[in-house]
Amino acid sequence: MNLRKRRQKERFLSIVLAVFIGFAAFMFIVPTILTISNSFMTSNEITANYGAMLNNMNGTEKTFISDKLNLKFIPDKVTFSQYVSVLFKSPEYLLKFWNSVILVVPITVFQLLVALFASYGFARSSGKLKNIIFFSYIILMLMPYQVTLVPNFLVADKFGLLNTRWSIILPGIFSPFSVFLLTKIMRRIPSSYIEAAKLDGASEWQILFHICIPLCKSALFSVALLVFIDYWNMVEQPLIMLKDKEMHPLSVFLSEINTGDIGLAFAVAVIYMVPSLLMFLYGEEYLVEGITYSGGIKG
Repeated sequence: MNLRKRRQKERFLSIVLAVFIGFAAFMFIVPTILTISNSFMTSNEITANYGAMLNNMNGTEKTFISDKLNLKFIPDKVTFSQYVSVLFKSPEYLLKFWNSVILVVPITVFQLLVALFASYGFARSSGKLKNIIFFSYIILMLMPYQVTLVPNFLVADKFGLLNTRWSIILPGIFSPFSVFLLTKIMRRIPSSYIEAAKLDGASEWQILFHICIPLCKSALFSVALLVFIDYWNMVEQPLIMLKDKEMHPLSVFLSEINTGDIGLAFAVAVIYMVPSLLMFLYGEEYLVEGITYSGGIKG
């Protein structure tokens, strides 16, 4: 009897947990579904549905486009006019998209390269100096970006890098986030692999490229994906470092959506999601392996 009650209780808890997870997943995915479906609406329909929350600033007064807010998942008329306008009639949006690519791709690639060599050094070396430097990396990683934004601004101003892409790319390349993660991962590589390679006469370069990198391949892709998504969504850095709005990435436009062309907002948002979504779909397996990686043994 007790066993039966216990099973009923476990079944009830499982149902409650499944309902809660399903509801949470639904709430997370609703904004994405809404964005994609609304990207096929006409500009007039978007204005009519969302005018209550999208407003134009006129001096110190707010002029609302409409008084009602109507969330719609199915357009009255399916049209590609938003995409046509964004891709062919409004080059400023494509310019901002390529601004994002120009900023994020170098940051991701070179941050990964710097982190690869630095993490190998931290994982293979020992001593108090190494521990002090690595502890400094942890402190920097724990600091919010807003804390280091002022020093970065002053340094960029000192070297004449303000209002250039280098003021964002250089701090991004030397971010401690990737170094910390890859160091923890490389420390999990069994020392027997390294010792066997050294007995065979392998150099440090050969150990890195023929042992560490192949074993950390999934983790490297996971870190690259996290770095890409993090900087793809950056807003504060361009707003502070780049005075020229022509150099702003698309993320800044999306953060100021109520001051832009609201009729194109959803199409721009969908286009903005595509690179991150493609990277995730392509590397989903690598991402899972990287998260569960434990020194050559996936568990």
